[in-house]
Amino acid sequence: MQLTMHSDPGHGWLEVPRGLLDTLGIAGDISDYSYIRGDRAFLEEDCDAARFAEAMKAAGLTFTVRGVHTDRDHWIRNLRRFI
Repeated sequence: MQLTMHSDPGHGWLEVPRGLLDTLGIAGDISDYSYIRGDRAFLEEDCDAARFAEAMKAAGLTFTVRGVHTDRDHWIRNLRRFI
């Protein structure tokens, strides 16, 4: 599975399928520093993305990451917070 790490000069978010968080059993552990739009979650890079990576590893699942950066405030900052 290939995932996208979005970033701007101040922060980064790992874009993951929302349903995968439920499958891994970590949806209730995601902080409100992450965001959501439709069926996609954007996990903040420090705690939530690391929690996701640990859960994937524990489940025996792997992923790769490609980076996308903008020099402006990222549009993700305007999304609904993950709650």
